[in-house]
Amino acid sequence: MEHDVTAAAEAAGRASPLQLELARQIVERMRDEGWVPGTRMSEQALARTLGVSRSPIRGALDLLVAQGVLEAASGRGFVLLRRPEGDEIARLIPRSEGEEVYAAIMTDRANGRLPQEVSEAELIPRYGAPRGVVRKVLMRFAAEGLVQRQRGHGWRFVDSLETDEAVNESYQFRMVVECAALRQPGFRVDRDRVQQLRRAHQDILARAAGGIGTDEWFRVNTAFHEMLAASSGNRFFLQAVRQQNALRRMQEYADFVQLPDGRVEQSCREHLAILDALEAGEVEWAAALLHRHLALAAGTYAGDAAMEGKQRAELSA
Repeated sequence: MEHDVTAAAEAAGRASPLQLELARQIVERMRDEGWVPGTRMSEQALARTLGVSRSPIRGALDLLVAQGVLEAASGRGFVLLRRPEGDEIARLIPRSEGEEVYAAIMTDRANGRLPQEVSEAELIPRYGAPRGVVRKVLMRFAAEGLVQRQRGHGWRFVDSLETDEAVNESYQFRMVVECAALRQPGFRVDRDRVQQLRRAHQDILARAAGGIGTDEWFRVNTAFHEMLAASSGNRFFLQAVRQQNALRRMQEYADFVQLPDGRVEQSCREHLAILDALEAGEVEWAAALLHRHLALAAGTYAGDAAMEGKQRAELSA
């Protein structure tokens, strides 16, 4: 056993930063989509999904083989042996320097410790990272719609939901748009995708007592709401929901640790009830459940904001 752990650590140490990032993304897909032992995957499909060439994907898959997560299938492709969970992921596949910097910038911006406009020259000493790493991280933020490059120099974080009024307006907008998406004449659900999302939510419920990370919940939650919009058959519904998700990301990153006990589990059960209604062909009922789900989430946020305001008033009194 000790030899296996040592060999796994050595394999991770030999991997390039890109291979580590891809290996983590593959494991996240396993978890988010509820892959089970025996699930098959191919280099080509993963390379296409993750937007890279097959060479780094091969390196990432070889790393997961060395970790005992995958095995090479007879013929071509790979087969899932087991799905790493929780702290084991960090032990098997340590974060690359770029991922560490990404998480640090996200946390600092979400908590108001970074201004809206930043420069690479300011970020390099702050996070102790090379210029190339900082630039790559900023480009990732840009690809996710969270920052824009300035015409002169520097980067500007996009406007996010930084006030209670903006958050409330976002929820009101989503209640209209997301529920309308379900009522479109071309609305069709992909049953395979529904099952993937069902497994991902059930997996979170099974592990809730052990803690769910901010990134994982945001990915699963985002995937659920974007699936509903995509099923409308109207690209503009999906575009609107994606824009809202981009706006919400910073706020949710900061607020996740303050969520009331059981809120993630409650959201999972509400999502599963909506999936149940869709699979039963009860689209109107699904839309009603979705409206209630968003209204409850808005009410939870409003309650938290009111409590925070009260605490601040008491401290300043």
